[in-house]
Amino acid sequence: MRPKFGYSRWDGTQTGFDLDAEDVLAELTDDVLYHGDLNAALRRLLQAGMPERDIAGIRHLLDELRRRRREDLDRYDLGGAYHDLAQALRDVVDTERAALDGLPEAEAAERGVQLDLLPPDLAGRVQALQEYEFTSDEARRRFEALVEDLRRQLVQSQFNRMAGAMSDPDPAQLQRVKDMVDDLNQLLEMRQAGQDTDRAFGEFMLRHGDFFPSNPRTLDELLEHMAAQMAAAQAMFNSMSPEQRAQLQALSEQLLGDMDLQWQLDRLGHNLRDAVPGAGWDRGYDFAGQDPLGLVEGAGVLDRLGELDDLENLLRSATSPGALADVDVARAGQLLGEDAARSLERLAELSRLLAEAGLVENREGRFELTPRGLRRIGRNALADLFTRLSKDRLGRHAVDASGTGHERSDETKPYEFGDPFNLNIERTLRNALSARGGGTPVLLSPDDFEVDRTETLTRTSTVLMLDLSLSMPMRDNFLAAKKVAMALHSLISTQYPRDYLGIVGFSELAREMKPRDLPEVSWDFVYGTNMHHGLTLSRRMLARQSGTRQIIMITDGEPTAHVREGGEVFFHYPPMRETVDATLAEVARCTRDGICINTFMLDATPYLKAFVGELTRLNRGRAFFTTPDTLGDYVLLDFIEQKRSRRSAS
Repeated sequence: MRPKFGYSRWDGTQTGFDLDAEDVLAELTDDVLYHGDLNAALRRLLQAGMPERDIAGIRHLLDELRRRRREDLDRYDLGGAYHDLAQALRDVVDTERAALDGLPEAEAAERGVQLDLLPPDLAGRVQALQEYEFTSDEARRRFEALVEDLRRQLVQSQFNRMAGAMSDPDPAQLQRVKDMVDDLNQLLEMRQAGQDTDRAFGEFMLRHGDFFPSNPRTLDELLEHMAAQMAAAQAMFNSMSPEQRAQLQALSEQLLGDMDLQWQLDRLGHNLRDAVPGAGWDRGYDFAGQDPLGLVEGAGVLDRLGELDDLENLLRSATSPGALADVDVARAGQLLGEDAARSLERLAELSRLLAEAGLVENREGRFELTPRGLRRIGRNALADLFTRLSKDRLGRHAVDASGTGHERSDETKPYEFGDPFNLNIERTLRNALSARGGGTPVLLSPDDFEVDRTETLTRTSTVLMLDLSLSMPMRDNFLAAKKVAMALHSLISTQYPRDYLGIVGFSELAREMKPRDLPEVSWDFVYGTNMHHGLTLSRRMLARQSGTRQIIMITDGEPTAHVREGGEVFFHYPPMRETVDATLAEVARCTRDGICINTFMLDATPYLKAFVGELTRLNRGRAFFTTPDTLGDYVLLDFIEQKRSRRSAS
């Protein structure tokens, strides 16, 4: 039966598209090769994200965070609640005035004067109406409801995320709130005095745990929760105009002072400031919208703005994926949306994925590539370069040749005079038994002999000379050159393991580099292109190697430095004849030692062309004028074609 397949729209729940460690390292490869710093590359990946995988970076998340903050600030008006309250009081007074028409004229006039003399400020007007004897039952009921609603808002603005017990507090419930705040103050003062609070905290939660739906397990969790609530209320207070702050302060003292609750709240705020100083007590915002914002709604908005500030600070300070582990992903989803929450979750996993795959390891707080990670970086560079080549040039470029080498293949052949006597015992005995039957001893004849075929082997010893002078990054040549070095190392170590590859970096001076150090190699902040020293060091390295020997030099500048007989470095730009002669003398030594020099020029200036032309005439190597985009194609294809031609010749 033919298999059946079903297709459906992607909804985010299907598997098969998960991010893995190799995907992450592929994203990091170019950055690591260019800057030579894995940790800096991780930081930059955090900032940029992986848009092709729908993983937003920190920069995008910060932009979304600022946009959402701006939406709130441009929408709301903190003074709108006072306008609504003033209008509600005017409506109460108008209802009362309408009822005065049924009173005797003298009494109606007296009460009318009382209403005319009501204070202009909200707190004074509320206090005066509390002492006023209403004629209208409707006006009295509306005023009492207004006062109770205002008292509820004042309390809830301090504790806007408490349990449902705070949704409609009656006088008895407000008394419970006062008792809870008093007990919490005592608990805080015990802690400030250095007393053990574990037992007192347990007793507090038994009495007042219904106020805290988050069920804090420690006193610290409780204090952080309460500090966040009261800091949001303080931020709203800080965001008001001086007139609005004065009105709120007076209303709080008027409506909460009669039960001593305002004093307890002020005391709690002071204690929490000492216990949790970093809760954002000094925050304030400039609202510029039109929608009136009540006290309860305002506390919620300010709480959300405070959380956006905290998230922004955390994202700004995140220097590694592990730092994002402190983000509350669920809350981030509520603040910024589910897509942002998923991105944060993925970003936080980057270093863990790399470590679990064995590609990096954490050493004293810094990530370093493991040998496996180094090989993966090389394969990534190799794959990136090979994808540019035409299909007819892809593959392992194997040559099926047989001959007299020392490496046996899996094939055999009848023995012929002159063949190495690499006798295959199994095939020889089988031939004898087939020809003359079983029994012992087994009788052999020369016609029974069968020998193993052997592969033709060639060995290439290569030193890659990599220009690390400052001109390489200045001309955007460094990344391409370093990627070629990684790719060539990966190609030789995986496809031609018998070959030798040495690496020499040169600028003012030359130095040998190990393949394990390549990812972290960066350019030198010095002037000077010392080909002379690089060729000298390469020649000495190849003197210890066998097989075909060659130097591959990648550069973008003419020789401007050399090492004098006394050991000092001489630098001059433009090049001096002394430097050119010293460099060509070293080319002649390489030529006498049978070392071929192939030069890849990334910035073919007339002077560089002239010098390389002289070099190639002297050495009989080859010169390539190339660009960063095609450098890898030239180097890899040239290496492979040379390898194939040598094996064919052998």
